[in-house]
Amino acid sequence: MRISKSLIAILFLQLFIPQAHANEIPTSFSFQGSGYGHGVGMSQIGARAMALAGESPLSILRYYYSGVEIESLPDTQTLRVNIGHLLKNIKLGTSTPNSTISAFISNDKAVAQLPSKSSFSFSISGSQISLMSVTGKKSHVITRNREFTIRWSGESATVSVTDTKGTMKYRYGQIQLKSVRTKDGKYFIEATNSLRLHDEYLYGIGEVPSSWPAAALQAQAIASRTYALSKAGVIKSACDCNLYGSISDQSFIGYAKESEPLYGKLWREAVDATMSSESTGLAITMQGEPITSYFTSSTGGQTESAINAWGSDRQFALSVPDSSSADITLNPRYAQWNRVVSQEVIALAFLLPDVATLEIVSRNSTGTVGMIKAVSSAGVEVVLRGETFRSRTKIPSAWFELVSVQN
Repeated sequence: MRISKSLIAILFLQLFIPQAHANEIPTSFSFQGSGYGHGVGMSQIGARAMALAGESPLSILRYYYSGVEIESLPDTQTLRVNIGHLLKNIKLGTSTPNSTISAFISNDKAVAQLPSKSSFSFSISGSQISLMSVTGKKSHVITRNREFTIRWSGESATVSVTDTKGTMKYRYGQIQLKSVRTKDGKYFIEATNSLRLHDEYLYGIGEVPSSWPAAALQAQAIASRTYALSKAGVIKSACDCNLYGSISDQSFIGYAKESEPLYGKLWREAVDATMSSESTGLAITMQGEPITSYFTSSTGGQTESAINAWGSDRQFALSVPDSSSADITLNPRYAQWNRVVSQEVIALAFLLPDVATLEIVSRNSTGTVGMIKAVSSAGVEVVLRGETFRSRTKIPSAWFELVSVQN
């Protein structure tokens, strides 16, 4: 059988070009870098190193935040801290002996009260939240409402809050549950812990190990107080909160922090040491106002400026040397790191159907990636800031090199 040249050409296009096209799209990308976090403000690894070298909390803060003052500010504000975001279900109960937990639909109208070892279960039902009591294996619906307030009582009572991420314990304040509508028209439960900034909130900050030197712990307590002060007074509708209890703002882990075996009391002592009075605490200020005191786990050897990271200038957030972060003995996990990121994650970061090539277009003076470009198999180009790329792909930092691609 004789095969024409045109048929041969068609077979070539069908058999070889699709395979070549597929090979243009890597299955994953490998990165190598240093540091963890956005790199702006106080380096926590750097603060620890300075504390080990004998520096004071105030000298640590003045080093990492440019042109600031450290002064006493009122800090008895009540904060609404988001402890559960976009939830469909949540469970609250207490196991403290001789304690009770109560549910309210307004400040003065209790709809249910349960003893220790019982719990309330909440689930989203249309635009409302269904409240159920749970005792052993028995449960029943009590009522439905758009909002609930949960309070607990009893000596040293704590409440356990369980959602899809696990169980956390909270000791102070009260918890609000609110039905919130998202932009796509769906309803979810937002859970917030309302409590006093001065002590109740700060005792639950879980940003650094409690075993660190006292000066580093106190520097963190002052930075955390300052950050919270900068967020107080404004409720974000998306979370029904002043600030998130996660890395979106700063880590708040509730009673787990101060109840840590051996070391929990050290964190509490550090917070207490930064209090000026029963109603004031040390804070980082500029022109008399608390700054948005960003902090980061570690850097690539020099802190990042706010203008490089986010494109918005902050006079106090300038770059300073941070050599401790690049010391593997002081920063064993992130002085050097390697990550492999899948094609799917990279494509989603650039909002492209696929990414055929990546190119680091520019670097900042701090060594971070300034801009990174992706090109799809169809030739579409998208450029992102290095910090945006880091955040979307969840790689440790913007101090990175593109090492290789895997096909």
